[in-house]
Amino acid sequence: MELLVRYLDRRNSTNSILTEDAIKEDHLRDDLRYYFMSPCEKYRARRQLPWKLGVQILKIIMITTQLILFGLNNQLVVSYKEENEMAFKNLFLKGYSGVDEDDYSISVYTQHDVYDSLFYVLDQYSQLGRLSLGPISYAKDKDDKLLPLIICKEYYKRGSMEPSDEAYDIDAELEKDCMSHDPQTANQWKTQNSSFFDLDFYRLVDIQVSFQLKGINLQTVRSRELPDCYMFSVTITFDNQGHSGKVKIFLDIDAQSSACHDWKISGTAQKNTHYLLVFDGFIIIACVTSAVLCTRSIILAVGLLQRFSKFLHENYSRKVCEDDQSEFLNGWYLLVITSDLLAIVGSILKMEIQAKSLTSYDVCSIFLGTSTLMVWVGVIRYLGYFQKYNVLILTMKAAFPKVLRFCCCAGMIYLGYTFCGWIVLGPYHEKFEGLSRVAECLFSLLNGDDMFTTFAQLKDKNTLVWIFSRAYLYSFISLFIYMVLSLFIALITDAYETIKSYQKEGFPLTDLQKFLRDQTDFSAAEGGSQTDAAARYSVFCCCQRVPESDV
Repeated sequence: MELLVRYLDRRNSTNSILTEDAIKEDHLRDDLRYYFMSPCEKYRARRQLPWKLGVQILKIIMITTQLILFGLNNQLVVSYKEENEMAFKNLFLKGYSGVDEDDYSISVYTQHDVYDSLFYVLDQYSQLGRLSLGPISYAKDKDDKLLPLIICKEYYKRGSMEPSDEAYDIDAELEKDCMSHDPQTANQWKTQNSSFFDLDFYRLVDIQVSFQLKGINLQTVRSRELPDCYMFSVTITFDNQGHSGKVKIFLDIDAQSSACHDWKISGTAQKNTHYLLVFDGFIIIACVTSAVLCTRSIILAVGLLQRFSKFLHENYSRKVCEDDQSEFLNGWYLLVITSDLLAIVGSILKMEIQAKSLTSYDVCSIFLGTSTLMVWVGVIRYLGYFQKYNVLILTMKAAFPKVLRFCCCAGMIYLGYTFCGWIVLGPYHEKFEGLSRVAECLFSLLNGDDMFTTFAQLKDKNTLVWIFSRAYLYSFISLFIYMVLSLFIALITDAYETIKSYQKEGFPLTDLQKFLRDQTDFSAAEGGSQTDAAARYSVFCCCQRVPESDV
């Protein structure tokens, strides 16, 4: 408001006679004041509607609505794939309990169970049409012929083994033997190809059964969209690589959706798809408009920065400080432009998915989700026009450099604990089996989650490792919770208290703020001191709120 009053006073004062340099200076000051006004102040000054603010509000509503609609549809797609995977496991895996044992679905321990499980897959596959509850059938090729089921076994080329004599003779070269048959005669393979199923388990590495099925996702009809057709590539693997007496059985599916070639549906599904395409088109137009307006504001800001830099250099032989430069090169504009680009790409992908030209649901969701995140984060910018809400932004801005340096130092210790825990505790604790799992476990411990379970799940078969694990876990928890986390919070608290103090006592003025207040005393005392106090002031030299132009 103060800038607005000064701006109007300057525009209405026409009685004084000014020199040419003074007129340029006043024009520059007026342009800067107008640029840093809030949208409401700009409207009061020139009756100019805040178009960019209006576009942002409209864009937030439209993008959020688009995300919700796409998210509901994406949930149907993901649930369809997961439910089909569960159905296939129950159909083709003998003895499957409904829950995977580990990263594999089920395991067997005798030769008889391996043969039973393998033949069970073939028998179930040959009876698929009579067993399946869903719209699933055998896949066909372009010539309308059924795609064959393929069985491949991989084994060592040559080998003999006598564990009792501690003797073995193994050729490590692997050989692969495959066979394929028509799906409808799969139950006859074990009699027609008995030699293929004569397995030498001490040489056997794995057996893979692969086949393709087709299905139709009718769930999307409920959301008034056309159903998709799916191609399921199913692979069942009997893994004997460990040769430990335990054969792990995996079932993996790769689901690819496509537009159905011959379809007929009654109702409003097709019309609803057209409405969604039009809505996505409006979102693209809004995002393009927003990006153009923000780019224009950046160009205007660069021009003003050059004029202000030239003014300081010619009149006071000074350069614009980095904090003043950051006021012109506004990061919020870059955030908005980035979110616009992501929203445009996501909307195009969504339109292609709705037109059944693409099936990249995951890629589209990443673009739409990230753009929506950035759009809502950008709302903080407008809350920054109010002093009470502006505390969060100023605290984050002041604390970020120190927090970043602190995290770099703490990260080195964290990585050390990660590698140490993986190599020592990995063979004995499921939470330390991989580097990513170790990092996730330690992060949970850092936040006080799942502590007792982490201690209790360690296998106590090795006394030395058990003692080491206690020292490892106790030292990590004590170091990071009582020291690192406390120091992290202290850094942010210190920045917050400093900002609160400045709000009461006043912020240090930069050259830009002095110029906007008609102060011409650009002394070097504030910026050139090497004392700790001056260093503290330099961090916050632009923390005083300078109203920004509307986005």
